[in-house]
Order: sequence, then C-alpha cells, then structure tokens
Amino acid sequence: MSTADYQFDTLKIRAGYNPAEHGNSIQVPIYQTAAFDLISTERAHRILRMEELAYVYTRVGNPTNAALEARVAALDGASGAVSVASGMAAISYALLNVGEGGRVIVAAQIYGGTYDAYKKIYPRLGVQVDILEDVNDLEAIKALIKDDTRAIFIESISNPINVVADIEAIANLAHKNGLPLIVDNTFATPYLLNPIKHGADVVVYSATKALSGHGSVIAGLVLESGKFNWAGGRHPQFTEKHYTLGDRSIIEALPDFPFVGRIRTNLLGLLGATLSPFDAYLVLQGIETLSERVKKQTESAQKIAEFLTTHPKVSWVSLPTLPGSKYNALAKKYLTKGAGGTFSFGFKGTEEEVNQFIEKLELFAYHANVGDARSLVINSAQTTHHELTEEEQSKAGIKPETVRLSIGLEDVNDLIADLKQAFEN
Repeated sequence: MSTADYQFDTLKIRAGYNPAEHGNSIQVPIYQTAAFDLISTERAHRILRMEELAYVYTRVGNPTNAALEARVAALDGASGAVSVASGMAAISYALLNVGEGGRVIVAAQIYGGTYDAYKKIYPRLGVQVDILEDVNDLEAIKALIKDDTRAIFIESISNPINVVADIEAIANLAHKNGLPLIVDNTFATPYLLNPIKHGADVVVYSATKALSGHGSVIAGLVLESGKFNWAGGRHPQFTEKHYTLGDRSIIEALPDFPFVGRIRTNLLGLLGATLSPFDAYLVLQGIETLSERVKKQTESAQKIAEFLTTHPKVSWVSLPTLPGSKYNALAKKYLTKGAGGTFSFGFKGTEEEVNQFIEKLELFAYHANVGDARSLVINSAQTTHHELTEEEQSKAGIKPETVRLSIGLEDVNDLIADLKQAFEN
C-alpha cells in the first residue's frame, strides 16, 4: 500500500520513515552531525546545483528533520515541508518568502507575536502588511488587493478568541486574483483540519504547541500544497534564474515544492533558524500520540466551556462549537471533530480579580503556551498580546477581561472543580 492509502493514525506513526534505510531502527534515529560526506567532487557538484537531492549540512537538511517533514506533509496532504527552529520562524519565513518586494494581506485576529512582527519586522525587511480586521469579510479583502499584493495570511482558528476562518471562500477569492493563501493551522493541527483540502496553498505550524504536545520543544514547520502556480506573475522571485541552480529557477529545480524549497535554500540556508535533529525527534515523539491527545483535549474543552457558559462570573465563552456561537456554522463545516483544546472566556470583574482568580488555580499552570499535556491559563491582553495597543486589541477582538485556557490531559472533572474553587475563593 502507498502512503496515500493509509489513514491518519497509521500515517502519524509510520509516514516519512523506512527503518530499512536507517539500520532497521524502529525509532527515527537522531542524526547528531553537522555535515555529511560529499563522497566525491563530481557528486558535490551535482548536489550543490540541485541536480541530486542529498544531505550536505544540517543547517539546511538532516535525515531526522526530513522524517518529521515527510510525516507532517503526509498528515496534511502537502507536497513538501521544511522544519525550522520555531513557530515564529515558520511564519516569518513564509511571509518573507512570498511577500518579497510587495504586500501581504494579514488577519488582525492573530497571535500577538505575529501582530507585533507586522509592525516591527516585516515592513523593514521589504514586506508591507495590510491588516484585515474581519478575516471573513471578503469585500474588505477585495478592497485591500493591490497590484503588488503577494499573498493572504490567516489563522484557521485564531489565537486567543477562536475566530474560525472560511478558508474555502478566502482561498477562492485569493486564487481569482493570482494570490496564494497561507494558513497558520497551529490550534487545529492536521488532526482536526487540513487547510490544503479546502484550498490553502501554504500551511504553517508552531510545532511547539499541540503537534509536539508536551511543552518540551520549540519548533516550526512550513508546508505547501504543490498546486499553486508560482509562475503566474505576482511572484517573480520564483522564476528568476540562479547560477547556483545551474541557471534554472527554483520552480525548474524543485517543481513539486518550490515554495518550501526556496525557504530551505534561501531563508533557512542564509538566515539559519535551524531546528536541531534532537528537537525534530521530540516533535516526532509527540506526533505519535497526536490524535489521542487532541481528541481528549477537545472533548474536555467542550465540557469545560459548557460549564463556563452557566457561571455567573463569566460574560462570554469563545469556543466555536458551542450552540449560538457566531462561528458555529463554520465550525460544523471545517471542524467536524471539534475545535481543539484552547479557547477563551470573559471574566466578570476587575483586573485585580482576574489576577486573583488565576493565582488561585491549582491545576491550571500560568504559562504562555498552548497544546501542552498540562492545562494552562493566561490573561491574554496583559501577556501574549501585550504588544498590541488598546486600539489594536479592540480590532482583534481581545477584551481586557480575556482569559485563555489550554486544556490538558488531566481528568475533566478535576479541572472543572479547580475552576469552581478559584471562582469562589
């Protein structure tokens, strides 16, 4: 059977790795080496011109990392992937790769660090950003498209208020205008949602979160569908010839995955946000239990969100699978297995009372992370999104009373009891 014939739970264990090619090791080995023998000068010439794909230097490629990349690509239905040192590196490399010398339309409902990079980093590196206040406002997207627009960037489920993007509608609009759609799928993971199946062209992950799932590693991934026409006219960087590629373009050298290929050869190779083989191994270990973890966390999150909707000290709950949610219809379309284990709620009270509530929690750890095996809590406006001004937080839908929960693998009844005692004390 080919990889395409296997189901998700088989792919998460076996995709991208053949033990016979690695000394018959059952586990993916950690190739803890800086470089690889080129064997001969003639072979080195072929490799460096990409006439033969092989490992040269771990900064741009390593067999452990390659197994991770191939496994996640299989889970997402991608043609190729590249692993990097963090989720922010994945986002930055994706936007710098596509937006070179132009503009990118970006969602306002986004992780705070990403929003901060909109202001401080990308414009200074030649990528201008046009911020979209409502990710699903197609007319607003149309109005933002200019001659030098290069891409649209969104989150499938936004951090921290769980806006669900209408990926298919946005992708259709993007493609009509010769634009790729880039989707940060960190909250959903490939277990809950495959953006590529709904028209996304590039997918990014902070593998730090639920993909690895144990709060033990910082990692990122960029994947591509292999379907977008990068020679369509808006992206000349993909068709320009390079003598290092034998006077070929990246599309000619790597036709199946030119987007991640260009990241690997240019941005990863020259800026160097490399994921270590050991960290790649840790992410692989986490992926082996991805569906079991996310399934339980999703089910527990639903029960906890339902409890919170009835509590007098809660003004709102953002989980899109709750009845009456603004995003319930989109959740039914895209998130048939649930909306994941991370959501937010509004605490009725002063900032001091919110702080007291957080500090009284015993099972929920006060961490700026999500997707961990442990349950986590954070006051988003004051921490993960503190970089945003009050006006920017308002545009992103982040209210001062926002409390974000990341549900772990503890017993759901114990977690609810912990929330109750913290509310009451």
